[in-house]
Amino acid sequence: MNRQNVTLSLPKTLLRKAKMMAAGEGKSLSQFLKESLEQRVRRGSNYNRARARQLGLMEKGLSLGTKGHVSVTREDLHVRH
Repeated sequence: MNRQNVTLSLPKTLLRKAKMMAAGEGKSLSQFLKESLEQRVRRGSNYNRARARQLGLMEKGLSLGTKGHVSVTREDLHVRH
């Protein structure tokens, strides 16, 4: 896998906490950040696929089993007793 170095500017407190978390997991800061970015990118990608799938379903519509015929009127549904 090709790699590219990047330079980050982070608040010192955030960097310190990230280093402590990485050490707690037995990882280098680089590995910790790489895995964190991978998770975030994967979540974003999964969200976009799910969103597209749901929009497609909404556009197509779902069968309600009525075959286009509704036997109950709106008034019947909203009768107050």
